[in-house]
Amino acid sequence: MQTMTANEAKTHFGEFIDKAQRTPVGVMRRGRLVGVMVSVEDYEQMRKFYADRLRQTVREVGAYASSQGLTDDKLEALLADES
Repeated sequence: MQTMTANEAKTHFGEFIDKAQRTPVGVMRRGRLVGVMVSVEDYEQMRKFYADRLRQTVREVGAYASSQGLTDDKLEALLADES
């Protein structure tokens, strides 16, 4: 991954955006990575990946909970319990 200092990214913003269209660009501040600029396409792919992963996890947890006897009524009672 290419990197730029925060000051370089600010003063050469057009170049920063152009680089990010081709590859992720790390932003460094005081010698440490503080952010990453990515293209819209990469961002959308990451969002889709994590949304798909979350959906799969929810399905797996739901199936496990159901196999352990959790019903909608029991879940509702658990969620309503404020103790």
